[in-house]
Amino acid sequence: MVVTGEICRMRTHEPRDITIIGGGPAGLFALFYAGMRGATAQIVDALPQAGGQLAALYPEKFIFDVAGFPRVLAKDLVANLVAQAGQFAQPIHCGQRVVALEEAADGGFVVVTETGHFPTRAVIIAAGIGAFAARRLPQPCAAPWYGRGIDEAVLAPTRYADRHVVIIGGGDSAFDWAHQLQGVAASVTLVHRSDRFRAHQATVDAVLAAAAEGRAAVHTFHELADVVAEGDRMVALELRDLKTKTTRRVPCDFVLPMLGFVSDMGPMATWGLRLEQDELAVDQTMGTGRAGVWACGDVTTYPGKLKLIATGFAEASMAVNQAVHWMHPEKKLSPGHSSNLAIFGQKDD
Repeated sequence: MVVTGEICRMRTHEPRDITIIGGGPAGLFALFYAGMRGATAQIVDALPQAGGQLAALYPEKFIFDVAGFPRVLAKDLVANLVAQAGQFAQPIHCGQRVVALEEAADGGFVVVTETGHFPTRAVIIAAGIGAFAARRLPQPCAAPWYGRGIDEAVLAPTRYADRHVVIIGGGDSAFDWAHQLQGVAASVTLVHRSDRFRAHQATVDAVLAAAAEGRAAVHTFHELADVVAEGDRMVALELRDLKTKTTRRVPCDFVLPMLGFVSDMGPMATWGLRLEQDELAVDQTMGTGRAGVWACGDVTTYPGKLKLIATGFAEASMAVNQAVHWMHPEKKLSPGHSSNLAIFGQKDD
């Protein structure tokens, strides 16, 4: 597989059967599955590396509900997906923000990015939640510290070894890291504006138990008031109690804002697809309402939809099979069992 991320002048790439917009887990599995069906394919993704949210926001987070893995680090799952798709040496074009989908004279499409044209016969949208970015702290005092003590994602837990870490947020990511960084960081403090959390109860209970035992600290009904520095180094935070209006100072070398993220469907909203609250409404074939365009993964919605990686994998295979059958009606909709496919050196069905 060829993974590219270079910024270049506008160029036209080699035509492909299927272009997959989005390089997260569903997109990567779709790339593999397209190769398995004998289709030429490619991924186009705005991020600088493959993996979507798993690589950009949660690379060191364990995932427990992927079939066959009792637990797997997000970055390792991405690496395995890239290796699996890599069997067919199909390109992943990173750093390519899609700006338009144009119809081609031959009845196909051209996926247009800021720097290139990608001719294709069919399109599969696996764009996750669309273009996304971590939600930033609203306090003006925080802005100068991004990249200098405020980290938008945890890329390496060892970065926080023996340092004082303050996590701001009340969701799964906030509690997951408050739990996982215990024993790594010198201290872990979780700050949230209320005492109502949006995280798995077992993790909440574990963090609260650690706080009760003095292994962590939890400050509810608090928010960031100011950053305390010595020279150009962050050393503490001033926290404001929202009830008493008093402040307290906590030691801090690093801040991890875990406030969720903001997303944008971008130009996809103008492509003639069925949209429901910034999601693509698909039918049972993963069809989007526009001939030649299918979708899979978190970007989709339908009755009973579950936003799980496992669901995205199934949807990716369905979308690819539909696209292949649409391009080649003589081919079976189902490829059969992979253990019998000649493409893997097995006995062909």
